[in-house]
Amino acid sequence: VQLQASGGGLVQAGGSLRLSCAASGSAKSIIYMAWYRQAPGKERELVAGISSGGETNYADSVKGRFTISRDNDKNTIDLQMDSLKPEDTAVYYCNAVKFALGFWGQGTQVTVSS
Repeated sequence: VQLQASGGGLVQAGGSLRLSCAASGSAKSIIYMAWYRQAPGKERELVAGISSGGETNYADSVKGRFTISRDNDKNTIDLQMDSLKPEDTAVYYCNAVKFALGFWGQGTQVTVSS
């Protein structure tokens, strides 16, 4: 499974960004897809995830501000990020789980200026 992420950038606090991730290769039967992020000096953390059935989960820090969505036919997920804060600054990584194996995409930088 190959994951291609896009959509990062620089935005002012309070602004919005939308990240997209497309899965290709052996993308069939991916059961779970998610966005993680890693800020400098910090561990990688789960931001939001979505199952093939549409169940979602979010980190407490982004609830009410971020929305994850998925298109199973296209094997894509999007992360709509609103009301961005400087502490959201990080490299964001797309993740997919298939048959208990995890796959990672390249990171995309999100920088929120105050």
